[in-house]
Amino acid sequence: MASRSAFSYYILLGIVVMAGLSQGLLLPLLSILLEEQGVSASVNGLNSAALYIGSFAMTLVAERLVGVVGFKKLLIGGLLMVLIALPLFPLIPSIGVWFVLRLIVGAGDSALNYVAQLWVLLVTPAENRGRNLSLYGMSYGIGFSVGPLGIGLIDYGDYVPFVALAVLFLLVLILVMRFLPEYKPERDLQEHKGFARFPRIYRYAWFALIPAFLYGYMEASLNGNFPVYGLRVGFVKEDIALLLLGIGIGGLILQLPLGMLSDRYGRRPILIAAGICGGLLFALVPLAGTHFWANMALFLVAGGLVGSFYSLGMAYAADLLPRALIPSANVVASFHFSLGSMVGPGIGGFGMQHGSPFLLFWIMGGAYMLFGLMGFFFRGGSVKKFEKKTS
Repeated sequence: MASRSAFSYYILLGIVVMAGLSQGLLLPLLSILLEEQGVSASVNGLNSAALYIGSFAMTLVAERLVGVVGFKKLLIGGLLMVLIALPLFPLIPSIGVWFVLRLIVGAGDSALNYVAQLWVLLVTPAENRGRNLSLYGMSYGIGFSVGPLGIGLIDYGDYVPFVALAVLFLLVLILVMRFLPEYKPERDLQEHKGFARFPRIYRYAWFALIPAFLYGYMEASLNGNFPVYGLRVGFVKEDIALLLLGIGIGGLILQLPLGMLSDRYGRRPILIAAGICGGLLFALVPLAGTHFWANMALFLVAGGLVGSFYSLGMAYAADLLPRALIPSANVVASFHFSLGSMVGPGIGGFGMQHGSPFLLFWIMGGAYMLFGLMGFFFRGGSVKKFEKKTS
């Protein structure tokens, strides 16, 4: 990789770090602030889902926007959306206004993730796809893991974590505007349009696209619901932040090894094993009660196993589909991620309020185990076979 291309790649990884950082901080921070204001768990969860409603809205237009304005301009737009919204949270402490601001942040983060991931997918050779997308996932995981640590900044004032995050976004925006080159999708990728492409994508890569949904569900549920769960069972805010950090650290530790193993042994068996084992560990969390280190151990290993689901799923989809359909598959994955992220906090909050708080982990664990079992029935065709059938 040429030095300029390598520098561009590192800037993209920095952008992904910021997208993870904003979500890793805002979801638990806002949930704790609303819980302290006496907002119910179900309403709190629904307000958390606003971030992903905005993300979902962006997935509907991201592919077309990239074709019209190019990668760099859409990145700048996403950074500006988040940068403008962040300082407004402490200035206007209203649950209704926060809902709108979360919509804006979600749309901005979605634009960042979509562009950065698609850029990496298109320039990475197949033999290195698992490794490079794992580095992409690790970058998101770094931001996602460090984000909850910013909760402690509220001790210096409610505005401090929001302003600190906005300053970091400003620095990344300057890097993008100054150093990132202009880039547009190739003409053959832009011309592969029409609704018919989506049934084809699902037909040949449905199993590879489910991980995006599960990852979004897990991320939003844990960041949006676990702080409420933790406060109610007896954890202090510092313990909650560290446990959420444990999920991210586990993902960082296993992200690259799982990606490299998938390059060598195939994506499907790795996804099956990680889904079944990770789901089982999540289902065991209620048995740990309020024992901090038992919870930390479960979170570390479970987070490590499923923390690479999004990147592994996209790498698998890119293996299965022709190059011309990769941008559309990326849209589908973003849609699935947003859908999982929207329903996750709502289901978790409803379960905690009207059923057992343990449903937060039982449902999540069951979903991952079910996915793993479904993998035994999936037989993905090769790219060449796909292209023959659709030519």
